[in-house]
Amino acid sequence: MSVGIRSLDLARWSHPVLGEAGVATIHAATLAVLGRTGIAVHSARIRDALRRAGMPVDEELGRVRIPPEFVDAALRAAPRAYTLAARDPELDLRLDGTRGFLSVDGSAAEVLDAETGRRRPSMSADLEAVTRLGDALPEIGFLWQGAEAGDVPAATRPLHELRIQVTHSSKHVQLMTAVTPRVAEGAVAMAAAVAGGTDALRARPILSTFQVSLSPLAFEGEALEAALVYARAGVPAGFVVMPITCATAPATPAGTVVQSNAEVLAGVTILETLVPGAPTFYGACPTVMDLRTALITGGGPEDALYQLALAQLGRHYGLPTSIGTFATGAKLPGWQAGLENTLSGVASLLGGADMLSGAGLLHAARVFSLEQLVLDAEIFGMLCRFSAGIDLDPDELAIDVIDAVGPGGNFLAEDHTVQTMRRLWQPRFFDRGTWEAWDEAGRRDPADRARELVRDRLATHEPVPLPGGVADELDRIVADFERRAAVAAG
Repeated sequence: MSVGIRSLDLARWSHPVLGEAGVATIHAATLAVLGRTGIAVHSARIRDALRRAGMPVDEELGRVRIPPEFVDAALRAAPRAYTLAARDPELDLRLDGTRGFLSVDGSAAEVLDAETGRRRPSMSADLEAVTRLGDALPEIGFLWQGAEAGDVPAATRPLHELRIQVTHSSKHVQLMTAVTPRVAEGAVAMAAAVAGGTDALRARPILSTFQVSLSPLAFEGEALEAALVYARAGVPAGFVVMPITCATAPATPAGTVVQSNAEVLAGVTILETLVPGAPTFYGACPTVMDLRTALITGGGPEDALYQLALAQLGRHYGLPTSIGTFATGAKLPGWQAGLENTLSGVASLLGGADMLSGAGLLHAARVFSLEQLVLDAEIFGMLCRFSAGIDLDPDELAIDVIDAVGPGGNFLAEDHTVQTMRRLWQPRFFDRGTWEAWDEAGRRDPADRARELVRDRLATHEPVPLPGGVADELDRIVADFERRAAVAAG
């Protein structure tokens, strides 16, 4: 069965961490980087196409320099709003800057086994469990590939993962692993089979995708060619950057923001120059290198500042914006994960991110946990209630009820209380009972309760099945691409 989708009310909130002057400063610095340093494009075909479009290309360096007028033209061409369609139309997501939706995060090569509590390699069954659980949670609006299908061939793994997800959820899928044109063609064919044909897919894209830059300032050629495949099919094709302060980005937060902005705008400009009007989005997941371990932080205050600043920049450019949210550095669900992910969620809300990507990761995006997924959904549920603000309608002001109860009374038996009290937020995992009841129940913490919900949802939730014959068509497409990959490899 389908479930509704909860979302943040972005219209009530915004926190301009940069301010108008700050946005102008970052934008000017970004244009300087794109025009002077440029971007490495590892595809002679795309470099040639951009040269013919009028961009300066240095073939010796494999570098494209992007003049400001091309950036301006690309931002004018890119759609300001569009819909991420779902198999179930009731679960469609409108990206127009007024609502913020949460995704499952990915693509973890390991999972925290819910039964043993140990790390292990991720398999297809784990992605199925992540997908079915995400389908069951109203806080999850769309699905990344939370955990890798590590037991299938790497060359066509993204198609196996897409097959799993469209089978076990009727929500929108955002494919993050199909980064070659051949696999992109397979993904488009599969999405068209589910949507009802290529025209139906263009009208209602049940699939979106993104490509990731190679920080600093580079794009793999096949990734850009894959983006063009999606764009020509009407599938939203965004760009997400993941630089690491002190490693693949400057040590200063401002420098990291400038580089991040340059990489996103380079991808968007290349796409819109070659496929004008293609739906795209602005995506950013920067983090920081921990100076003690050389690992990434995945949850420090700089991460939250990056979320605020880059979400603000995406909104300034009028593009749907995807911001890396949650992805704590903690090893287990607990105090650290709750603190880091709450700060992260608030930052994405105040920045105004359309897509918050996403929930369920531990150990700085290395390990997926089903328990953490539902705990992140709980945090998001709190933020949804917070983002709704305080309604000031006359009935909400309750003047007549206050007058009727008067000094010294109570509101428990009032009709107004009965009619409105269920709108107050209620936790699923926090314990608000007596100490004695908590002690007698075994002193369970939120992770224990989350584990129980995971077991219940996986045992009882049944996703909406695919239409008749579609499953066989998907299997045929995957098998055909596996044969082509084997021929190419041989």
